[in-house]
Amino acid sequence: MTDNSLKASARKIIISCEHGGNHVPSEYHHLFKGKQAVLNSHRGRDAGALMIARELAKKLNTPLTVSEITRLLVDLNRSSHHRALFSEFTRNCDKDTRHKILREYYFPYRMHVENEITKALKVKKSVVHFSIHSFTPRLGSETRNADIGLLYDPARKGERDLCMKLQSILQGQSKKLVIRRNYPYRGNADGFTTYLRKKFAATKYIGVEIEINQKHVNHTDHWKSLRKHIINSVIRLKHLSGY
Repeated sequence: MTDNSLKASARKIIISCEHGGNHVPSEYHHLFKGKQAVLNSHRGRDAGALMIARELAKKLNTPLTVSEITRLLVDLNRSSHHRALFSEFTRNCDKDTRHKILREYYFPYRMHVENEITKALKVKKSVVHFSIHSFTPRLGSETRNADIGLLYDPARKGERDLCMKLQSILQGQSKKLVIRRNYPYRGNADGFTTYLRKKFAATKYIGVEIEINQKHVNHTDHWKSLRKHIINSVIRLKHLSGY
């Protein structure tokens, strides 16, 4: 069975947001003493991502899983063996503390999303998973030249086709926006969707990360317009695809 052999009407959409906040649980406050500026930066959270994830899930009436724990405690979008799983604030904690963080925050979150997919597949033939993120407009000496990025595994035809269609819809509604695929990161690099692709066949799971440039977040009117644009585009994709 190939990627495109499933009819779109048999699909279920779920939404997640791994970096929705910069909250530090009270028992770990001492690790971040005097580090509020870092917590408030792009390293501490994905600014704007939580708002879009919530609004999109509400409009689609679909399951939403979010975390508001700072990625600097543990990064939910990294594999358990990845060197960036823990930040410089937590990687030197003793083994028991690191394992406790994983037990309380990392594994429960990822298992919840995985369970949502498994549950959906009991009544639908496949799942479309949108993981909502945002990226800093400038990283080091590089200025990112995209407003929205769509990340996917190019080896999976279903993901490639969906992202090409969504890109076309987004671009068709606003010629001024720069929409790029697999930018500013590669969609098949280490991440939660990459992990889930190993758990679920390409015929069952389509994992797409939607990345929004954080430069838009602090411009109130424009930010509201951009959120509406993204949400309407996903809704249009859903209607055009019949699921």
